[in-house]
Amino acid sequence: MGSLDDMARAKLADLESRRLRRRFVETDRRAGAYVERGGRTLVSFCCNDYLNLGHDPRVIKAAQQALEVAGAGSGASRLVTGNHSLFRELEGRLARLKQADDCVVFGSGYLANLGIIPTLMQAGDLILADELSHACLLAGTHLSGAKTFRFRHNDLDHLKTLLEEHRGQARHCLIVTDGVFSMDGDLAPVNEMAELAKAHDAWFMTDDAHGIGVLGEGRGSSFLQSEKAAVSLQMGTLSKAIGSYGGYLCASQPVIDLIRTRARTLIYSTGLPPASVAASIAALDIIEAEPDYAKRPVEKARRFTRALNLAEAQSPIVPLVLGEPEVALKASTFLEEQGFLVTAIRPPTVPEGTARLRFTFTAQHKDADIDRLADLVRSHVLTRAAAE
Repeated sequence: MGSLDDMARAKLADLESRRLRRRFVETDRRAGAYVERGGRTLVSFCCNDYLNLGHDPRVIKAAQQALEVAGAGSGASRLVTGNHSLFRELEGRLARLKQADDCVVFGSGYLANLGIIPTLMQAGDLILADELSHACLLAGTHLSGAKTFRFRHNDLDHLKTLLEEHRGQARHCLIVTDGVFSMDGDLAPVNEMAELAKAHDAWFMTDDAHGIGVLGEGRGSSFLQSEKAAVSLQMGTLSKAIGSYGGYLCASQPVIDLIRTRARTLIYSTGLPPASVAASIAALDIIEAEPDYAKRPVEKARRFTRALNLAEAQSPIVPLVLGEPEVALKASTFLEEQGFLVTAIRPPTVPEGTARLRFTFTAQHKDADIDRLADLVRSHVLTRAAAE
């Protein structure tokens, strides 16, 4: 083990020297937008539970009831004995929300993307991915064996050029992108990409992890205009605005049937606990019944961007790019001292030179806390960053 430990220590020392080592910090979430850390109560501005449904009594009650009836785990892969009847209800609800034929639920969003893309794409095919797509989308492209090119972020002209240059040489073509970009908070031009995909006989897949529940009256980033965008493959997670856990794909019936029988991360993974599935169903009830509540996270984010004269928030995510990891870490520490939890995001999660604070806004953030946070960012964070 000596050489293994030596290698690990050397890599850790290198990461430490560049301020890129990561550590878990014990943090307990509470109802609303609060957490307990180090014996203090902080207002969290870094949680993806945009609607605070993870602590909603209705969601908790649904999970408790499922736990009491079905137990703590599903027991096996869904294709063996782990396909509790609640799965069918959840998949039907998601398909209806996304206006798709059918849906299949995975153990997580990461597992979904690692399973979906290699099932549909292989050697001889072409994948075109936005350069800022989530890591699991890019990992799925690598596993597929298909030839892959990354187009410049949200650059339709670059995407069109790649299609014109490479589409004719490939059997099948898939365009992939986040619907809402997790570290930047901006939106993909989904409708325009769908038109390009159609013009070049390509399939189009969006990762809507950060769009479902908060955009398009809760339906997500494919529903920002009067009609649903022509997105062939609507993937997303149940762990953000839905407040529970899991991943999903909504698509046509033949595609979902194929995924159910060939996606390795579905076939060879234990099914979600029934309590998580029941919680997701209850969360969807709330999202569909309370569309005004679903709008709040974006409204809160826009209050913050107005206060700082930043570009208007397009989603609940607002980045503040500070440059070097050390600067972002210092800013995060300062805000924590003032009672706010805002995590510093560093490479490789974001490109070199773009370390940042990533602010996320939830339905239950108090306006007074948002205003105080904006004041601190203006008077201290930005001032100190400029002096670094």
